Amino acid sequence: MFFSFVWVADGSGIEICAGFNRQSLCRWTTKRTLRVTKACFASSALPCHRSAQSSGDSMRYSRLFIGFALILIALWVIVSEQMAGASADAVINARLTTLRSPIAGQLSMPPRGLGSSVSVGEELVSVTDPLVDKIRLDDLAMERGFAEAEVARLSLQVERATAQIEALEARRQDYSLERVTEIEIRLSRARARLDLIERGILGDEAVAGLVEEGQSGDQGDPQIEGIAVEYARERVAVLEITLRSAKSGVFLGDGYNDAPFSEQRRIELETLRSGLDADWTNAKVRLGTIEARILKERERTTLLGRAALSSTANGQVWEVLAADGEIVQRGQDVLRLLDCDSTIVTVSVTEGVYNRLTVGEAAVFRLSGDGRNFAASVIRLAGPGAGTIYQNLAIAPSQRHLERYDVALVVPSLREVPELRCTVGRTGRAFFDARPLDWLRDIWR
Repeated sequence: MFFSFVWVADGSGIEICAGFNRQSLCRWTTKRTLRVTKACFASSALPCHRSAQSSGDSMRYSRLFIGFALILIALWVIVSEQMAGASADAVINARLTTLRSPIAGQLSMPPRGLGSSVSVGEELVSVTDPLVDKIRLDDLAMERGFAEAEVARLSLQVERATAQIEALEARRQDYSLERVTEIEIRLSRARARLDLIERGILGDEAVAGLVEEGQSGDQGDPQIEGIAVEYARERVAVLEITLRSAKSGVFLGDGYNDAPFSEQRRIELETLRSGLDADWTNAKVRLGTIEARILKERERTTLLGRAALSSTANGQVWEVLAADGEIVQRGQDVLRLLDCDSTIVTVSVTEGVYNRLTVGEAAVFRLSGDGRNFAASVIRLAGPGAGTIYQNLAIAPSQRHLERYDVALVVPSLREVPELRCTVGRTGRAFFDARPLDWLRDIWR
């Protein structure tokens, strides 16, 4: 039986080996244990050897227990981290808006690079068409000339009819005045003759002469001298009626109507002028309508001659689809703009995580290479094969993304941070459950 001792270089311990028949047993021990062992060998006491052996067994079991506990904790952390609801990938995305040419013409685009900032209402490009169609405008100008000539013709006719009416009205007034004067004279003479007859001043021959003149004016009246007084009275009454009618504008007499020729002609011209006034008004309305159509056609021609394309979003120039000086067609795509106000995060998750999510549920988004966490919420659950919803987004999904379940998040904090407001294309991860090492991540941040 033999013993061997091997000291460690730093003096922290010693390796003790005991052997018998070429079989040895080595054990590592510290200096303190070595002193106990030496004392035991010196005294050759068996209890001391058992005490040292029990002390080593207790330390060995303690180390095994602590190691097993640490292994369990590590496994729990690993499993919890892996089983926590998290996305496989996450990409910052945003909506695209396309500017199309409203007319056909030559494109004028000032130098503007990809990624340059734009704002709503800012004019970006313009399209000019030097060959705009003006045939309709020329036709309307010709119609306006015809309408103006018609209005001038009717206006002249109305003026002439008005002048004739005024002349006939003056003539009628003169005729009425002279006619009333005539009737008044005749009435005064008739009254005088009646007075002479009634007083018997006139002889029989004179009365017979009055009868022969036909005082009543009726062809069937008998020429009898005894009724000459009645004839004279009738004449006075008739003249009184004629005078009263003439003063009211109605003329009684043989050979004409209740109005003189000038009055009748005036009435005809007034009727004609009423029709001309209606036609004149209609022509002026038609002319005004043509003027309005010409104004609209000029506006249309102006719009077709030049069109300015302004930005519809606050963001960046994402893609230039036409060059300066190029001839573009109506409806052709010219620019694509990135709308930085519509930033979202598109993520893909497993089926198990997807089925636990609901719209409006809270989440956490973290950029790759950035320790900050951003509060987010679920706004859309598109599911598997959601390739069609990316047609109007800046970043298209990968094939692996489409094989999983698509989820869209809104992250308001990204829009509030200037350097992250429009970082479309950056990647990260989204988490939907709390994880065991979140407290350590918070300390690290």
